[in-house]
Amino acid sequence: MAALRFALPNKGSLSAPAAQMLAEAGYRVNRSGRELIVADPANDVQFFFLRPRDIAVYVGEGSLDVGITGRDLLRDSTVSAKEILSLGFGRAAFYFAGKPGGISDAAGLAGKRIATSYPKLVQEHLAELGIEAHLVRLDGAVETAVELGVADAIADVVETGTTLRTSGLQTFGDPILKSEAVLIQGEQVADTQQTVDAVEVLTRRLQGVLIARRYVILDFDCPVAAQEEAFKLVPGIEAPTVSPLAREGWVAVRSLVPRDHAPRVMDELWRVGARAILVSSLDTCRI
Repeated sequence: MAALRFALPNKGSLSAPAAQMLAEAGYRVNRSGRELIVADPANDVQFFFLRPRDIAVYVGEGSLDVGITGRDLLRDSTVSAKEILSLGFGRAAFYFAGKPGGISDAAGLAGKRIATSYPKLVQEHLAELGIEAHLVRLDGAVETAVELGVADAIADVVETGTTLRTSGLQTFGDPILKSEAVLIQGEQVADTQQTVDAVEVLTRRLQGVLIARRYVILDFDCPVAAQEEAFKLVPGIEAPTVSPLAREGWVAVRSLVPRDHAPRVMDELWRVGARAILVSSLDTCRI
């Protein structure tokens, strides 16, 4: 048996990004067809491709060690599994929605019918608000429930809002939950130290990918007289790396900067006198 038994979504919006992230972390997850189990002997991992909604069940019951699923699906599950790392993709918000001019806030849901595919999640949220309502559980799309008279409102994941608008609905109230892909593990401690170590390595690798996606490497040449001002712009994770140049009075500097800030930082570095400013992408890292 592999040291780590890993559940992955077999379809849906999380499937391809999850496989891509694991590939960037050094795992071999490619399927040649529709295999449900793929072995990665080099990393001592077995990947099990499952319905996203079932992943929390398998992991929570201890049949598998870890898995990637949506936070919304985890919270709607009745098993004991915990989120150990948010993965930065598959982001969506969970909202109540209804006909324009109808229910306008959560308080208006009292005594109403709410259609949803996430009854546990919605029931817990309503309980926190002190609202009693009747939940209508539907599997799959719920957008037509109001139009067909099955419900007075719906509660569902909203990514762009296009599907809701097409169905003549609009969201109201604060988000019930902000969801994204998460790495999960069962509440029970892993059976062997080998599995514990494998989970630690996995988590560290995925954190390395997340950092690599958020940061870029910035290299530049800088006059010694301007380096302190430059360092304020590129503090790095610990501190910038500084090396002397053959040209007297100049140093070469390397640092990590947030990817989104890089264009502005390059402009500011040029202003203080830095030259030969280069940006490079990271594949992965360990911080």
